[in-house]
Amino acid sequence: MPDTAPPGAAAAAAPEPPATLSVSDLTLHYGQSQILFGVSLEARVGEVTAVMGTNGVGKTSLLKALAGRHPYTDGRLAVDGTVLDHPSATRAAWAGIAYVPQGREVFPLLSVTENLETAFACLPPAERHVPDRIYELFPVLREMAQRRGGDLSGGQQQQLAIARALVTRPRVLLLDEPTEGIQPNIIKQIGTVIEALRAEGEMAIVLVEQYFDFAWTQADRFVAMSRGKVTLSDAKANVQREELLSHVSI
Repeated sequence: MPDTAPPGAAAAAAPEPPATLSVSDLTLHYGQSQILFGVSLEARVGEVTAVMGTNGVGKTSLLKALAGRHPYTDGRLAVDGTVLDHPSATRAAWAGIAYVPQGREVFPLLSVTENLETAFACLPPAERHVPDRIYELFPVLREMAQRRGGDLSGGQQQQLAIARALVTRPRVLLLDEPTEGIQPNIIKQIGTVIEALRAEGEMAIVLVEQYFDFAWTQADRFVAMSRGKVTLSDAKANVQREELLSHVSI
């Protein structure tokens, strides 16, 4: 006969899947100034990890380090178990890290289509095309395919920046303040895209966000930072809203 648990015994919790992005004890300096102090976090496929805190705590510096935009000083960074030893931006992209920077960094004189095609640089030749899924997520980009990036509204540029990152078929998507300066209807659309990407289960999403309600709605786990250090790191199920607010408010 099969073994049965004794009456009243709690079922064992299912183990968490391995982290897609693993960051351990990351430190970073700008010249003589230390910005990050032993930052650790994990992000998993099919989840949104929100990194939160007030201005100047090191959130953008953390994303730049993960994306190879600024070299970190010490620590360990791995994607799907492969350690990336102080990667350049190019190597980070080839490893599956896509970065949507604060400010979007759209090429103003290139068309929408040409902006999307700049993502081809980190893809093998056979994959250098814009998937139809991109236009399903962002229909406005198909409508404005020949319009110059600099002629788009701020919200449209943000959608273009996210779409460009998705063209690389990332394993890890880094979003830095995607709602900043964006009109409410576009914020709602971006939230819908994040929900769709989570449900598809093909990438881990790391969201840096100041808009508390947006982050609270979207995230599956939270990392709160203060003065370059992690002060809270846990799954949403274990975090009270008021507790998180106390960690990310002045």
